[in-house]
Amino acid sequence: MQQNRYINTYIDTRGAAEGRVTFTEAIIKGMVPGGGLFVPKVLPRFTLEELQELLPLSYAQKAAHIFKAFGVDLPEQVIDACMEDAYGPATANFDTPEVAPVKRLDSNTYVLELFRGPTLAFKDLALQCMPRMFSASVDALRAQDAPETKEDFLILVATSGDTGKAALEGFKDRDYTSIIVYYPFGGVSDLQQAQMLTSEGNNVAAYGLRGNFDDCQTVVKQVFSNEAFAQELATKHKLRFSSANSINWGRLLPQVVYYVNAYTQMIASGVVLPGEPIDVCVPTGNFGNILAAYYAAEIGTPIERLLCASNTNRVLTDFINTGTYDISERDFVATPSPSMDILVSNNLERQLFELGGRNAQQIKEWMRLLKEEKRFTVDKQTFAALRERFSADWVSVEESLATIRRVYDAHDYLLDPHTAVGYQVAERLRGTNPVLIAATAHWCKFSADVYRGLAGIAPGDNLPGNLADLNGFALNRYIADNYQHAGAVPKRMAGLEDKEQRFDEVYNADFASVKKSIEEFLQ
Repeated sequence: MQQNRYINTYIDTRGAAEGRVTFTEAIIKGMVPGGGLFVPKVLPRFTLEELQELLPLSYAQKAAHIFKAFGVDLPEQVIDACMEDAYGPATANFDTPEVAPVKRLDSNTYVLELFRGPTLAFKDLALQCMPRMFSASVDALRAQDAPETKEDFLILVATSGDTGKAALEGFKDRDYTSIIVYYPFGGVSDLQQAQMLTSEGNNVAAYGLRGNFDDCQTVVKQVFSNEAFAQELATKHKLRFSSANSINWGRLLPQVVYYVNAYTQMIASGVVLPGEPIDVCVPTGNFGNILAAYYAAEIGTPIERLLCASNTNRVLTDFINTGTYDISERDFVATPSPSMDILVSNNLERQLFELGGRNAQQIKEWMRLLKEEKRFTVDKQTFAALRERFSADWVSVEESLATIRRVYDAHDYLLDPHTAVGYQVAERLRGTNPVLIAATAHWCKFSADVYRGLAGIAPGDNLPGNLADLNGFALNRYIADNYQHAGAVPKRMAGLEDKEQRFDEVYNADFASVKKSIEEFLQ
């Protein structure tokens, strides 16, 4: 297959980006001044024959091929090396050669296992790739004497659980970067917190913030948009801000890869004939993971319907079903699927930009209304386009935990609470196409609620007897020993218990407190 090695450029969802922005510039900037998000000006298009030509390639080779097709402005050999380093067998970042294998549950239901990486969550697929591409981009732009790379970079990340550790792992000791992760204190599982607070690397830190994920995300955005602090950072510390959240296109493009790869796996295993459509169901809160499936479809992958699965924080489901995004009187609910406990879904902005004819002024107005009035309603044409591609439903906490036991009994397969939400929604919304469910995390990261599901214990109730005194690590071992189809606890999690906790600071979720945390980190 011949690669079209044009150099793509990037526009932004609110029309504020000026001049010609390439991939290397977009990944380093992260977010557009003014709040918009970068999207490629041109999307490539794979024919069915070209998709089939990907079948014999390794995951790393497929990823490199797709990045090149998107017009990434790096030499081909650099892209190849980054992908091999991220996904290849020599580095063993993933515990299976397939990287993200597709597993069959029944004749029409499949799970895409996105938890085979170093932190056991789907964020690894992007955050093993992105830091390598980030450093390569800095190298390339410094060779051109680009002014935006005169300084090194401080990466700020707000996390609802899994992104934090994946970003810390990906950026640790990486050239030109330091990274601080902010998580909602008390709002992530004890194992997620342990993963973050024991992170290695001389350039990393993880701090709790008092509040929920939306509070974390809001204050990080405030820091990014504060020009005076950015100038102080550049002057005193020779640093610029950047982001590793999915607002950064460098996070999103690697996620497109795993949906394309999944379809080629399904062809290779005979699940579908080339060209036969599938539906994809994604448990999502920030909309990045399902947006990646949309882009995979747009470049030629035969994905027909996108099923959006919400937990009790069902703002996305309500929006897809009504066309109105309304958080004005909506309470934030902490659930057993914390990575979906989000009310402000950043990547929805990109989706509306694409479905609404790339009308930047319209996006700017909707985002203004969301900020000022906490609600907006899309026009009829955009809503029709949304309904044509997406269906959505939500699952209660009780239903999600019950689904864990039901799937274990029926299929000898143990789901985490997020994937349980996806499974239940897939069952409700499925049509005749095979359904591919994004399995976003390993069950062992959420052992207490997984056990509640297996044992039929009500959400929030104490575990019985001696189990109530076990920490997450011991409970993982108990589940693995007593439920034969759970499988062994991954070594990466099993060894975490004995690691030293390096970070114990907790701050308020306001600008002054977060600024203080950054200053103390830099000292």
